[in-house]
Amino acid sequence: MNWLLLPAALVLLLPLAAAFLLTLIPSYRIGAWLNIIASGCTFLASLGLLSVRATGPHGLLFVDDLNIAFAIITSLVGFTTAIFSKGYIQSLIEIGRLQNAHLRFYHTMFQILLGAMNLALLTSITGVMWAAIEIATLVTVLMVGVYRSHEALEAAWKYFILSSVGIALALFGTILVYMVAQPVVGEGLAAMSWVKLAAHAGTFNPMLSSIAFVFILLGYGTKAGLFPIHAWLPDAYAEGPTPVAMLSCLLLNVAMYAILRFKMLFAGTLGVIPPGTMMVTLGLTSVIFAGLMLYRRRDIKRFFAYSSIEHMGIVAFAFGIGGPIANFAGLLHMAMHALTKSGLFYVIGHIIRVKGSQKFDAIGGLTSSHPILGWTFVIAVVAIAGLPPFGLFTSEFLIMTAAVNANPLLAAGLGVGLLLSLGALFLCLNRVAFGAPRGALRPDEGSLLPVMIHLAIVLAFGLFIPGEVTAWFQHVARMLG
Repeated sequence: MNWLLLPAALVLLLPLAAAFLLTLIPSYRIGAWLNIIASGCTFLASLGLLSVRATGPHGLLFVDDLNIAFAIITSLVGFTTAIFSKGYIQSLIEIGRLQNAHLRFYHTMFQILLGAMNLALLTSITGVMWAAIEIATLVTVLMVGVYRSHEALEAAWKYFILSSVGIALALFGTILVYMVAQPVVGEGLAAMSWVKLAAHAGTFNPMLSSIAFVFILLGYGTKAGLFPIHAWLPDAYAEGPTPVAMLSCLLLNVAMYAILRFKMLFAGTLGVIPPGTMMVTLGLTSVIFAGLMLYRRRDIKRFFAYSSIEHMGIVAFAFGIGGPIANFAGLLHMAMHALTKSGLFYVIGHIIRVKGSQKFDAIGGLTSSHPILGWTFVIAVVAIAGLPPFGLFTSEFLIMTAAVNANPLLAAGLGVGLLLSLGALFLCLNRVAFGAPRGALRPDEGSLLPVMIHLAIVLAFGLFIPGEVTAWFQHVARMLG
């Protein structure tokens, strides 16, 4: 084995080893601590990828600047989610919402999900990536239904059906890519290798390549939560445990990563329908649709599920426009959204614990009843709204700049979608944070440390992006074309 790839191997093997150990541990408390330790070790291993930097393919592993960025974000959020999950799930056990029997394999599934997402990011083979995302999907279905309630099981079933349709479309697109590559690069793994495909993509049949990307965009777009193939996402966020919603944020990024890999193959290839045009269309419609739907939500977790649809639409729009500025902004937006939205869901988890409900009508007046929690929620909503001085403002400003340069009409459409969402977010803020306290008044005994870590990072990136990170993301932007 190439020892330069040791960090990549550890990122994949640590969750697998932890999952095996966790199946042998019946105690939730011990399992929770082991889950935190394993997730922390995986995060440290992901930081080791920075010393590898673009070693290229080696067997089934493949490391470059693009997937390193995604792997670090995934591992960081996985670690902080493990910390949050310990107290959150324990509180549900104490109030009888969950039974220990239902949680026997909760931490095992947690680690399998992280491992599957990391495998999808770091594999050099298109078919392995598809299989890893399918594994992540199946594990998420089990985690969404862990409450065993009618609503949770219905959400898990909907997630399974819609995601299975999407992943089947993605498989068909992957098979088509194999078919167009096989006559050029030969049979077997060579026709599924990212490096081989990228080197010969210009010689592939353009018609079949176009059809393949349509299926890939629709298939993985289902997992990314793009309209109109998004319907699983609000139910999964609302009915599953809050930590599952956080991990689902990561799975959205992994699905978008898959789309980007295939876009890199076909962008600029003569005769192929421009992938960017299709991505801009789905992205813009997702932003506007989500902005409208936000006004009809009565459940705080469903509300921010539609916010995720909006932000993934912004990401698809940015990468669809393409070019150095838009690609840089799209990558930055994915990173900032993953950190901000997961941090926001940490706060929402605390709100649900103290109020005993996730309905807007029962969680008002937080700044009066729970000042620290309430004002943390205010800061998190300001951050997710893309207002200064947080990182999402920087990325959205750059995306709007690129859109104006590319097509002012597209920029106008994006602006409408952003303003719709901004208005809905302020209405949400007014309902939850201000006014007379409503609902239960339980004390907040959980730690806000994971929230503070995430908000500190997105604030730091809003004020100043380190030169090394800027150069890194600029290189990735050029890779994406």
